[in-house]
Amino acid sequence: MRILYVGNSFTSRNNLPGTLAAMAATRGISVEHRLISAGGASLRQHLNAGKALAEIASGAYDVVVLQEQSTLPVKSPARMRESVRDFHAAIEAAGARTALYLTWARRNQPEAQTALTTAYAEAAAETGATLIPVGLVWERFLATYDEPVLHDRDNSHPAPAGSYLAACVFLVALLGESPEGIEVPVKGLDAETAELIRRATWSICADLVEGN
Repeated sequence: MRILYVGNSFTSRNNLPGTLAAMAATRGISVEHRLISAGGASLRQHLNAGKALAEIASGAYDVVVLQEQSTLPVKSPARMRESVRDFHAAIEAAGARTALYLTWARRNQPEAQTALTTAYAEAAAETGATLIPVGLVWERFLATYDEPVLHDRDNSHPAPAGSYLAACVFLVALLGESPEGIEVPVKGLDAETAELIRRATWSICADLVEGN
């Protein structure tokens, strides 16, 4: 699978794309990836810059993963949907499919998750994009476990555990594979913690599919 990621530090931090590729390889899936990222960038800024659209138009990708600026879906969901529509048209024209990376609320604003989830879900429903529900799984994980800490010290970006949880959700939602039993070493995580995240992510994702 060839994946293009378009986003910012929520995607690039702790090498989420590389972690997913390493996990996929253990399932016999080869993932080639490229990341177009800019600090704090919105999808509209990526559209205006043109680099992502040019890369999409190359036709070199099977999937394009879009990650909106972390608070914009709460502040202006209409603007996000417009940007997703514009990207989706280009992605569809290039013969690829669109995936939306639903991110998480800041640690001191957990109530924002509802708005984030709604914005991404509506954009996915409108375009037929695949929804990668990292924020939803993150929220449920935090409601169940005190450790490991998913947020970095700034209460916004992902800690290594948060990025690993995200990679596990990507594996399930995008590749249709379980993360259970995958023992690829992860920088900043001990084996026991990584195993907990894999097991919990798979269980939460199964509950979401069943509507629980």
